[in-house]
Amino acid sequence: MTKVDTRLAGGTVLLPGLGFREADVLVGDGRILAVTEPGAGEEAAETVRLDGLTVLPGACDVHLHLGHGSDIARPRVPSDADTETAAAAIGGVTSFIPYVMSPTPYAPLFDELKAVTEQGARIDFGFHFVISTDEQLAELPRYIAEFGVPTAKLFMNIRGDEGKRLGLPGTDDGFLFRLLEVLRDHGGMLCPHPENIEVAWVLRDRVLAADPDGKDGLSSWNATRPPFVEADAIRRAAYFGRVVGAPVYTVHTSSGEALAAAVEQRRQGSRITIETCTHYLTHDTTTPLGAVAKVNPPLREPADREALWEGIRRGDIDTVGTDHIHRPITSKDGGIWKAQPGFPGLDAFLPALFTEGHHRRGIPLERLAELVTSKPADAMGLSPRKGRIAPGADADFSVLDMKAKWTVERGGLATDAGYSVYEGQEMACRVVHTVVRGRFAVRDGALVDDARGTGRFVARRLR
Repeated sequence: MTKVDTRLAGGTVLLPGLGFREADVLVGDGRILAVTEPGAGEEAAETVRLDGLTVLPGACDVHLHLGHGSDIARPRVPSDADTETAAAAIGGVTSFIPYVMSPTPYAPLFDELKAVTEQGARIDFGFHFVISTDEQLAELPRYIAEFGVPTAKLFMNIRGDEGKRLGLPGTDDGFLFRLLEVLRDHGGMLCPHPENIEVAWVLRDRVLAADPDGKDGLSSWNATRPPFVEADAIRRAAYFGRVVGAPVYTVHTSSGEALAAAVEQRRQGSRITIETCTHYLTHDTTTPLGAVAKVNPPLREPADREALWEGIRRGDIDTVGTDHIHRPITSKDGGIWKAQPGFPGLDAFLPALFTEGHHRRGIPLERLAELVTSKPADAMGLSPRKGRIAPGADADFSVLDMKAKWTVERGGLATDAGYSVYEGQEMACRVVHTVVRGRFAVRDGALVDDARGTGRFVARRLR
C-alpha cells in the first residue's frame, strides 16, 4: 500500500459528479490516494488544515505564450519558465499548455525546449505547436504520436507578410485544409486563430485615415478587426473541420458574434470546443488602460462582454484561458498603433474569473470551476491525470479563500512582464495554496522556493 504523505483536511472539496463536499483528500507519491469523510482513512505523515477554504482541482490554462524578453516564440532559458510558472501558481494554475512558434521543424528543437522548460518550471506543462510550413506539416504525425503534442495552431490571420513580426510565413485556406486532413488522420485537433485579415487590412487603412493619432485608442483598434472578421474565420475553420472530419478548438472567442458563429457550426455538426479568455470577460473598449490593453482579437464593446457571460450561463462556452503574453511593458510604447498586442494574465487568473463571475454575477462556482479544470483537461488530453479530484489522478489542487479581499499590485506580481491589466482592482477571493503532484508551489499565499524545476512535461493524447 502506498504511504499517505499528506492529508488535506477540513476543506470544502469539489468532487466530480457530487459538487462541493466536506471531505479530506489523502495524497501519496504525487497522486490522490483517496477522498474520505473528514478524519477517516489512513494516517498521513503530514496533515494540512484547510478549514474555511475551497479546494478545487488544479486549474489548467491551455492558452498562453512562453517567450524570452520581447520574443514570444518559445522559452530560451530556464528563467523564462520559472517566472511565468510562478505567476501561474499564484493564479491557481497547476498545469498549462503554451503555444510554441518556429519557422523551422520542431523535431530538432523538442528535446531542448522540453529540457529548458523543465529546468525552470514550478508546474506541469505541455506544448501546442504553431504549424505554418510544409516541413512542419510533414512532421506533424511525429509530433502527435512520438512527442505527445496533438494540438496544432494555425494563424488564419497570417497571410502575405502579416507574420513577419513573429518570424512566420504566410499561409492560405489550402494549407488550412491540408492541415485539418493530417490532424484527422493522426488524432489531432486544430486551434485556429480566427481573423479574416484581408478584410482587416481594408478596415485598418480606413480607421488609420480617420484616426491617425490613435486618439480613440481601444475603440479604434476594435474597429480595425471587428467581430464579423472573427466570426467569418470561425465559420470557415469549423466548416472545413466538419467537411474533413477533424475537431476544432476555437481560441480566445472575444465577441457575441463570434460566439454565435461557433454555436451555429456546432449545431450543424462541427466538432467544436469554444474557449474565451479572462480579459474578454473582465475588460472592454471602455477600460482606461488604452494601449496597455491592446490584444488580438481586440477587447470588444460592453455588449460583447455580456454576450460571453450569457454564453457561460447557457453552457455554450467550454473553457476559459488567459492568452498570457509576458512581453515587458515597454512593448506598449508608442500608442495604440505601435504597441504590441497581448498582455500577461496568469497572476490573477482564478481570482479575476471568480470575482467577476461568481461574486458579482452570481454564477455558481462549480460551473465556473469546470471551465478551468475538467473541461480544458478533457479537451486537451490532460485527463484523467489532470482536471478532477479523484483517486488515481495527480494530486493537483487550487485552494482558495473565497472571502479574502485583496488588491492587485505591481509589486506582488511574479511574471517578468512586470505589470497586469488588473492592477488596482479589488479581488473578492484569493489563492492560498497551489499544489502540484502533492508538492506545494504556493503555500499560505507565498511562492515555495524549492518548487522551481519540479514541473514536468505531460505528453497528451486526445480521446
